[in-house]
Amino acid sequence: MPRLSSLALSSLLGLLLLTSPARAASVPPWGTGDSRGEDLSIWLVTFSPGDDVFAWWGHGSLVVEDRARQMQRLYNYGMYSFDDETVVRFAKGRLEFWVGESSVNGTFRLYKSLGRDVRVQELNLTPEQRVKVAKRLADNVLPENREYLYEHYSDNCVTRLRDMIDSAVGGRLSEAERAPARMNLREHTRRYTAVNPPMSLLLDFMMNDSIDKPITRREEAFLPDELEQQVAELKVPGADGQPVSLVEKQWNYFASSRPRPPATPPNFGPWIFALGVLLGASALGLAAWERRGSRAARILLGVENMLVGLVLGIPGLALVVMWIGTDHVVTHHNENLFLANPVTLLAVPYGLRLTWNSVRARARLKWVWGFLAATGALGVVLKVLPWFDQDNWRLVALILPISLGMAGAFWLDRLRARAAVREPASRREDAQVPSLKAS
Repeated sequence: MPRLSSLALSSLLGLLLLTSPARAASVPPWGTGDSRGEDLSIWLVTFSPGDDVFAWWGHGSLVVEDRARQMQRLYNYGMYSFDDETVVRFAKGRLEFWVGESSVNGTFRLYKSLGRDVRVQELNLTPEQRVKVAKRLADNVLPENREYLYEHYSDNCVTRLRDMIDSAVGGRLSEAERAPARMNLREHTRRYTAVNPPMSLLLDFMMNDSIDKPITRREEAFLPDELEQQVAELKVPGADGQPVSLVEKQWNYFASSRPRPPATPPNFGPWIFALGVLLGASALGLAAWERRGSRAARILLGVENMLVGLVLGIPGLALVVMWIGTDHVVTHHNENLFLANPVTLLAVPYGLRLTWNSVRARARLKWVWGFLAATGALGVVLKVLPWFDQDNWRLVALILPISLGMAGAFWLDRLRARAAVREPASRREDAQVPSLKAS
């Protein structure tokens, strides 16, 4: 079955929004106060992760059903649209999301067509609590209330559901969520992005130590799966005052065959280190081969400089730009700038000129990689200080061996040149010794 991109998914959800019968009525009866709490039911719906990067985290929504009127609406806090300003707003960290309402069955069928789980939990709320949640959802979707500034970890389409449920049950969910989380935000990010190791490594590079701090279970509930589990575990007072489960009943509208995200982050560290050592060693090997007169080795060394400069330099430049000019605070003061930064991009033009056997480019590359090797080593040494606590050892394992290997490839030339200059002088001294003895 064909998969849809996040853009197509957003567009289809928007189409459901505009064409569903639920949208035809301006305000639902629970928004006007006409629905009775006894007739209402509130569902928490969890959609499993999808194929695109924006869908890797899964999704969640709330459903309001008025059984007496046989009316349902799904409320989705994950709506966004692409226009001329979307990319600019995203780059600045000012991406606006909005709350939409759509057909329940139409939305469920859409996620089923994408091969994503649709799991439903009907919440065990009192009639008064159901009215409160339903009215708030109806108010949130109004044009004057629906937009909000999206933040992936602290204010997203799932944290808004978490806070609404918590308010309905009198803060009992947040009380249960005070317990320490089993892992921090970086570890959660790494396990959900494990489906694509290169992208996982890039995201790991881009984010600073703010996601390495210990967190609570409440902060873990930025993930739909985590909120689903916490809601299932929560006990609330029943009609007789005895604790009952917050989930009255649950069912799967659709269960896909795709695997769930791993329970723990994958251990890519040894493989990443091996790749870094391999790339660094290849630079040394090409330099040694070139000294034997190989033109192919020089060209390959130049190409390696160009590729490494691009792959590491562009993210390094992006980090500087995002630190200086955006609201993406998760990228600010990033220790990975010791490893890769705009200087790394200089390897691209100098690597190209090296393929043409430019002596000046060779000299420049010596200083570029010498600088990056020194700053990379400095970043490791500074970790003895409490202010440098970013969990970036995987990036150190990858990038520092590359910088050291590249620096060695060009600095060894300088050392050998100096040795070659000294060698004739030493031979002349040795040649003079017998004549001195003879005299």
